[in-house]
Amino acid sequence: MKSIAAYVAAAFLEIGGCFAVWAWLRLGASAWWLVPGALSLALFAWLLTRIDVDAAGRAYAAYGGVYIAASLVWLWAVEGTRPDRWDVAGTAVCLVGAAIILFAPHRSPG
Repeated sequence: MKSIAAYVAAAFLEIGGCFAVWAWLRLGASAWWLVPGALSLALFAWLLTRIDVDAAGRAYAAYGGVYIAASLVWLWAVEGTRPDRWDVAGTAVCLVGAAIILFAPHRSPG
């Protein structure tokens, strides 16, 4: 459960950091948005190191599904666009894949 909380927090930190750049370049926000954006992205990367898996690639692969789900929550909560049934179906498939990667009994490295 600790890994799931780290994944969710990391996803919103990454989305927030990337959105800061989006706001600056696409929405005309001040370049000062880049300061909290950079901090957010640094915290995102640090949080992924807290995931309890044997390999970084596995942590990143499982994170992908969580990121997709968090992106749709962002889409709805921040951008005001409600995900449609295809968004929800695709997210479900991704989360199942992430769960398989994260919770499957993997062989030891080597």
